[in-house]
Amino acid sequence: MHDDDILTGSLMEASWLTLEQVASACRVEPEWLARHIDEGLFPHAESIAGTWRFSGASLMRARRMRQIERDFDAVPELAALVADLLEELDALRCRG
Repeated sequence: MHDDDILTGSLMEASWLTLEQVASACRVEPEWLARHIDEGLFPHAESIAGTWRFSGASLMRARRMRQIERDFDAVPELAALVADLLEELDALRCRG
């Protein structure tokens, strides 16, 4: 088990992370995350009084997108589409 898995596994949905925390956990610059938000690739991110906040699911999505972009040299839109599909698979597995 990696430290990243521990962080994700112990993060409760009621907890919120800042843009900087998510960027740090994904090992990306905050600008990477901000560009993806501006492009609409994080539909569940919320801005409260000008401060972005993210759920544990958003953290997992950011990590997946970063890995897909890096491993497959994918454009952000493709990485977001693959992340959407993986999220759907996770939801189906939970129902089954």
